[in-house]
Amino acid sequence: MNKNLIIAIVLVVLIVISVVQAIQLGSLKTKIGSSGVTAKVAASTTNPTVTSGNNQQVNVPSNLNDLPEMVGGC
Repeated sequence: MNKNLIIAIVLVVLIVISVVQAIQLGSLKTKIGSSGVTAKVAASTTNPTVTSGNNQQVNVPSNLNDLPEMVGGC
């Protein structure tokens, strides 16, 4: 087979895969946006809560308060 034809076929396959993933990402963003799922942690409370889309609050264990907010690299 021609080398250029193989490269063209691989390029078309990669473009098709990226389009499918973009469509899936768009639908996932729409589902997340419509469900209203949010996570809220108050810095001043000793026992933070997580609020789901149906406004149920779930208590988070107090030992999680000592964890850093972000984990850095080296």
